[in-house]
Amino acid sequence: MNSTPQSMRLHIGIFGRCNVGKSSLANRLTGQSLAIVSDVAGTTTDAVVKSIEIGPLGPCVLIDTAGLDDSSPLGAQRKEQTLRAAEKCDLAILVCGATMDYDLEKEWKEMFAAKGVPVLVVLGKADRIIDPQERKAAVEAALGVTPLLWSHDGDRKVLISSLVALRPESGQSRTIVGNLVEEGDTVVLIMPQDASAPKGRLILPQVQTIRELLDRRCIAVCSLPEDMERTLAGLAAPPKLIITDSQVFGYVAQRVPEGVMLTSFSVLMAAYKGDVEAFVEGARAIDSLTENSRVLIAEACTHAPATEDIGRVKLPAMLRRRVGEGLRVDVVGGADFPSDLTPYDLVIHCGACMFTRSHVLSRLSTASAQRVPMTNYGIAIAHLTGILGRVVMPSK
Repeated sequence: MNSTPQSMRLHIGIFGRCNVGKSSLANRLTGQSLAIVSDVAGTTTDAVVKSIEIGPLGPCVLIDTAGLDDSSPLGAQRKEQTLRAAEKCDLAILVCGATMDYDLEKEWKEMFAAKGVPVLVVLGKADRIIDPQERKAAVEAALGVTPLLWSHDGDRKVLISSLVALRPESGQSRTIVGNLVEEGDTVVLIMPQDASAPKGRLILPQVQTIRELLDRRCIAVCSLPEDMERTLAGLAAPPKLIITDSQVFGYVAQRVPEGVMLTSFSVLMAAYKGDVEAFVEGARAIDSLTENSRVLIAEACTHAPATEDIGRVKLPAMLRRRVGEGLRVDVVGGADFPSDLTPYDLVIHCGACMFTRSHVLSRLSTASAQRVPMTNYGIAIAHLTGILGRVVMPSK
């Protein structure tokens, strides 16, 4: 469980106003002292993140956030962190207190609903409320759902079973290679080992894909691009599928045997972590770019740039060869994704192996709402090299 990447865990966020019992609920859910519990409002400042195994939910990431109504001098920054935590969540726990109204809670519940994130509504510190049934009715009237009554010694099993009932089913059945392969198929993986590859190890999408192929009883054959033809010649029969690093898409496409499917790690991640159809549509915006255009390249991780970095070096170079040297390309990493995307004509996102699917879809939703097309590395490169039409993608 400890080796399960955070991006492949179920992310559960705990949200609510200051001092409504969020941290005590987090501690009870994990069975650990995850967060400091106090009657002082605003005790939880920065988001507290914990990777943990929670019974039938499996590997999870629990995020305990600052109060939604934090009015301290740093309240605005803490609310921004809470909003960023909300982008990552697959499931949200919204803790209500004994307030005069629930307009704030209703706003957040509607925000999660718009993102397709299930919400468990809880009435916190129910043992301290004079008339918990009256408050329960008030929450139900305001939010349209019956809240779970919760006290500091609440039944953990009831809480977990409530979360299990709400868990998104799609996250449990989604796979990286999807319907592209079956048991016994041979798959060749083309993986350059250049300056951008971590020394002594493989990048995460490669590791995850190889592991899934082995779990599905496929035959996985790994090769460097320069050894591709020799690798194919050594096989008794052509492979079912070739998966390549996107940066050598053009080179590999010229050497794929007839009848063999071709895709890339980044394209697979586009389908696994985002909306591949929206990304394909977004790639068409490349044809409308001019030297006066502005493109944002967004990386999920915050690594030190390499001399052969695909996002900071190779992809901008490919775009400028197509459009012209005057094209402006900005690069952001990690959480530094602008809330205002309107200055850009196109957003190109990495494969997002470090992000949850909810996080990627949240960014895609932001771009869509602002009418800014968005695609991803692999699909953009396939479009630029003129091979997007022959690239296969897992169906939903």
